[in-house]
Amino acid sequence: MSTPTVSFSDLSKNSKRVADTVEQVQRLHVTRRDGEDLYLTTERHDREREETADVTARLFAALMGSDEGARAIFLALPSVFPWTRHLSAQEVREFAVDLVDATRDIVELDIHANLHRVIVEWRATARILADPTLAEALTRPLPGENHGEVIAP
Repeated sequence: MSTPTVSFSDLSKNSKRVADTVEQVQRLHVTRRDGEDLYLTTERHDREREETADVTARLFAALMGSDEGARAIFLALPSVFPWTRHLSAQEVREFAVDLVDATRDIVELDIHANLHRVIVEWRATARILADPTLAEALTRPLPGENHGEVIAP
């Protein structure tokens, strides 16, 4: 389902008509020339999206709480994220835990960026591991002596 789009100037000039449209379609894309695009939504639609995220987070957490559920998630991951085939079994487990934690952050902290970050970072790891030459170049020891402690960013 595509989201209808209006310009920011149309919103400011015809706010009543735009508000009526939002009530009909539940979500409206607002384009802007001088800033990031916006989305207008109804309170009900936003509440339903929050409920969806909550149910998803609790479902993932419950599945990870049992061996059978965790196994089901591990078996499903390659269908959802085909690049996980380049990860070791331990890395797939770590990715699944990170995925569940990031999903919980959406519900508990209203932080959506963590889920995107987790997926991007693990996909980058898989991309490196998929290229043996690159993986070897990035994992071989640095020449010379100990270069000291690596400080977390």
